[in-house]
Amino acid sequence: MNPISWLSQLFEVAQQWLFEAVVQPVLFALGQASVLEDAYDATGWLLVGLLQLLVMLLVIYPLERWRPVEPLRDRAAVRVDVIYTLIHRLGLFRLVLFFTAMPLWDALFGTLRTHGWQTLQLDALWPGVSDRPLVSLLLYLLAFDFVDYWIHRGQHRFGWWWRLHSLHHSQRQMTMWSDSRNHLLDDLLRDAIIVVVAQCIGVAPGQFVAIVALTQLSENLQHANLRLWFGRLGERLWVSPRFHRLHHAIGIGHASTPALHPGAQALGGRNFGVLLPWWDMLFGTANFELRYDPTGVRDQVEPGPDGRLRDYGRGFWTQQWRGLLRLAGRA
Repeated sequence: MNPISWLSQLFEVAQQWLFEAVVQPVLFALGQASVLEDAYDATGWLLVGLLQLLVMLLVIYPLERWRPVEPLRDRAAVRVDVIYTLIHRLGLFRLVLFFTAMPLWDALFGTLRTHGWQTLQLDALWPGVSDRPLVSLLLYLLAFDFVDYWIHRGQHRFGWWWRLHSLHHSQRQMTMWSDSRNHLLDDLLRDAIIVVVAQCIGVAPGQFVAIVALTQLSENLQHANLRLWFGRLGERLWVSPRFHRLHHAIGIGHASTPALHPGAQALGGRNFGVLLPWWDMLFGTANFELRYDPTGVRDQVEPGPDGRLRDYGRGFWTQQWRGLLRLAGRA
């Protein structure tokens, strides 16, 4: 048995146990037996989230303590990022999607299939690839990372999208928890694009879960308060904490010109790669300088036309509300 199949079977056993021991009894007690099938899939995502949190606490957190870029001066801001992470990793965000967006997506793809639309099955384009789980996984990983690069470029290119995405960059105290610090509308839009792509290229559910889990853990490491780079060659093979921190650096990673009006900072930036720096190298957006700059958004430290610094909010709900106000041009 190959390692991919062995890990997949091990995961299925753990998912089955968690579902039967915890989730299923709760659903029966609440009279929700009609959603057992969907709940089983949700249990898989919950298990992935729990495993991710375990890796973060046992591996990435000790690395942050070992070689921090800067001392933690704003622990309250970090605690808010922990809330964002728990919402996403424990399935609360996906639960909301299940009751809102997923029925719409299912209806859309169901209608397309009844009219003869077929998925591409990307790994079937080359003979033998679909029979090799690891090669197939890497192929889909490459495809999704390419899409993520252009999503990220869009978040920084379009003023309306940047007004949402800037919340992610407003964290002045980056840690491993900062990856999930996003406006919920920003997350919804990105997930919608990823779901459409997943349906179009025919990725298997198990592969999709593995790709999401690997991507999120890598992003946790990239956002860590960690003075680490992968060497001259390694920096060009995988996105490092140094590479991504420069993307968050004030006036370097996400702004090419001073802020002349709301949204102007979206016109430029460096180091958009999510997993692989290859796309930045290919499209001329890579910056491999070995430096660790302060993070945040320019308008947090430089007054705007009204002479004031922009307030992104301190708490979760305040940050979400102010994101909506920015989107409407009122903050």
